[in-house]
Amino acid sequence: MRAPLLIIITALFPAAALGQTRSIVNSPHNLSATGPGRIRATGEQEICIFCHTPHNAAPIQPLWNRNVPVSAYTVYASPSLEAKLGQPTGSSKLCLSCHDGTIALGKVLSRYQPITMAGGMTTLPPGASNLGTDLSDDHPVSFRYDSTLVGRDPKLKQPSQLPLSIRLDPRQEMQCTTCHNAHDNGFGRFLVMDNTRSQLCIACHARVQETVSAHGNCNACHTPHTAPSKIYLLKGQTVTDTCLVCHAGKPGPNQGANIAPDLNKLDRHDTNSPVGQKDHVPNNIVCNDCHEGHTMKSQTATVPLISPKLGDIPGVNQAGSPVTISRYEYEVCFKCHDNQVATKPRISRQIVQNNTRLEFVSSAVSYHPVVAPGRNADVPSLRPGLTTASSIYCTDCHASDTGKKAGGSGPDGPHGSNASPLLVARYETRDKTSESAAAYALCYRCHDRNNILADTSFQFHKKHIDDKQTPCSACHDPHGISSTQGSTLHNSKLINFDISIVRPVTGTARPEFTVKGYRSGTCTLVCHDVTHWDRSYPKH
Repeated sequence: MRAPLLIIITALFPAAALGQTRSIVNSPHNLSATGPGRIRATGEQEICIFCHTPHNAAPIQPLWNRNVPVSAYTVYASPSLEAKLGQPTGSSKLCLSCHDGTIALGKVLSRYQPITMAGGMTTLPPGASNLGTDLSDDHPVSFRYDSTLVGRDPKLKQPSQLPLSIRLDPRQEMQCTTCHNAHDNGFGRFLVMDNTRSQLCIACHARVQETVSAHGNCNACHTPHTAPSKIYLLKGQTVTDTCLVCHAGKPGPNQGANIAPDLNKLDRHDTNSPVGQKDHVPNNIVCNDCHEGHTMKSQTATVPLISPKLGDIPGVNQAGSPVTISRYEYEVCFKCHDNQVATKPRISRQIVQNNTRLEFVSSAVSYHPVVAPGRNADVPSLRPGLTTASSIYCTDCHASDTGKKAGGSGPDGPHGSNASPLLVARYETRDKTSESAAAYALCYRCHDRNNILADTSFQFHKKHIDDKQTPCSACHDPHGISSTQGSTLHNSKLINFDISIVRPVTGTARPEFTVKGYRSGTCTLVCHDVTHWDRSYPKH
């Protein structure tokens, strides 16, 4: 008769029958004097008593032996949360009777005196297991997980798709017990299933199959309890802190490109701002303004298409309309550089335009070819590989000065640069700058220096930038001139004077350049105290 009895016991308690390897007996939840953890009683031998009792239990299933917390909790909140949250309910409240730190571990209903714990410990010590009453840094619980919620948040899987080990309570609410089984620590942390490669996380959260391998582990960036950032449950206090866990050049299995040096340079995009501040505000830019970490891929792209390394990131198109997923790199840039009315221009331009998008759109008078190939069909200074039909990225000019594009070994991208304003190479704008390959290294990346100084396209290039030490920026606005402010007659070839260097002739309204024909024109202005009155080129 013993063999059948053993079979019955094995069927009912398979883990216990297999050496109790997945039993509460050998887990930290065994708070008796024989428990394996450092949190245990001094003499109490019963194991289940800390939560359950067969008699005089609270009117709560399953035969609950503890008081239920009455404290009001600060619940999780996040802009990305679609669920409606209230105070913890059901089994979550039972878990919190130990894990919020307000009720002594040994205070059970079946004993007149609390069970004495070793070392004088009464509640859980500070740390991951003591959640406190502020649950704003913990994964939300006690919310209804149904098809209506999935309709509001398509990144969640339908309840019918959840594996059997993921259980909702009878009211179809997600509780602590959806992820944790208090009696089984076989997977560690009392998880209901193995979380290798985030299997537990993606049981509920739909995930795009990104090809950046480290991004496939949710716990590389997120933590479900006591998250330093609170919202988004990030492992760092800020988005930057979280990214730098892998992107700061420290040894480890998940190390990515080391961007930490760029974030300490003179100009940098990321400001390490607190999570939750209003997005897309000047001087408040963080990694996820440009990168969508869950959808990043390791492939490359060709201009003007967006790099897969940015992921499925929203943006603003050249018409000024928001797009859910950017197709072109410039759409990501326009998300922030669309209309910065409060931004002070770096150069005092004759035509002032704070909307970078309007400087680049294909309807602009003149522009560098970011959104579309340029308007000028005659640009003899272009270096081999470039033609007037070519397009360029914003990051061909604005990027790390030590990145691969700059001839260095660091990561590319506009993370930071010591060449202001966040340029891949030096670009002097000060008057009386001695011409050199280094002074205008940015311009000479695309425009052949010898061709420029040979006056191939403009008769007085060498005289201006070499002999008179006038910077390129004195005449040319490198972004472009909006069609609402300029004209092809006066502002083609990126002409938009720096009025700190170029002044109007007395009695005239403004310094003026006028197109007269093929590679010819006139200037009426004062530069370096020399008056140009309808001065023409080629010189007559």
